[in-house]
Amino acid sequence: MSTTFTLDTSTSRANPTPAPIKRLTVPAIQSRKAGGRTEQPLVMLTAYTARQAQLLDPHCDMLLVGDSLGQVIYGLPSTLAVTLDMMIAHGAAVVRGSYHSVVLVDMPFGSYEASPQQAFASASRVMAETGCAGVKLEGGAAMAETIAFLSQRGIPVMAHIGLTPQAVNALGGYGARGKSREEHEKIVSDARAVAQAGAFAMVLEGVMEEIAVTVTDSVDVPVIGIGASAHCDGQVLVAEDMLGMFERVPRFVKRYENIAETIGHAAAQYAADVRNRHFPTEDQVYRPKK
Repeated sequence: MSTTFTLDTSTSRANPTPAPIKRLTVPAIQSRKAGGRTEQPLVMLTAYTARQAQLLDPHCDMLLVGDSLGQVIYGLPSTLAVTLDMMIAHGAAVVRGSYHSVVLVDMPFGSYEASPQQAFASASRVMAETGCAGVKLEGGAAMAETIAFLSQRGIPVMAHIGLTPQAVNALGGYGARGKSREEHEKIVSDARAVAQAGAFAMVLEGVMEEIAVTVTDSVDVPVIGIGASAHCDGQVLVAEDMLGMFERVPRFVKRYENIAETIGHAAAQYAADVRNRHFPTEDQVYRPKK
């Protein structure tokens, strides 16, 4: 038995409830790729809140508490200002709101790059305070030593190569990577380096499709694509992009709903009812029983 948290929808309070262990595990995710191939692609979406996790969890293999929350939740211009405290708060909420998916938490900029020891101090805090299954960090061969250091000390690591948003200033923007042969070869080399270092999986973001195919076929661990290729072992999207919460639709996103329009329409109806005194009605007020 293990203690999970369920959300009482009548009160919006998270309540600990004993339940059989149902969660997928990191080894289970890694084992989905066998003989260099993943029969059924892995599904990953971002989640930042307990309620969002509840809704997405039954459909996903992994939930990523991404540092993209800086832009999606906090309206920041990039991920660079996201703090470890922010990631821990949202990571704990997502763990409480889920029971099935492997929950991974992004290591924010500045929390792991200085040394393997710094990375361990940050990652161990994330693991202890959120209950997540592992962490994700950006960087290829340069992070191999850190990935090995964490993996050998019981912290599962998902790597992130290709377009790495935390390095946006060094990269000069968010354009697709790998257009030159030199960069193509570096990304493939990065993939092999992080896999050999012990990463149980990797996100491959914003690369030319040829690179995604080569990388997926070159490593024994699952490759999760975003702006990469259907050939990858799985896919990830920012949930808000997939749901249509923002007007801009990046090239690599397929919008499955238009939730922003739904919210705007509901808010407009509510505003009209309030201004016309059509809300609250008799059904929404408290009166003595007759």
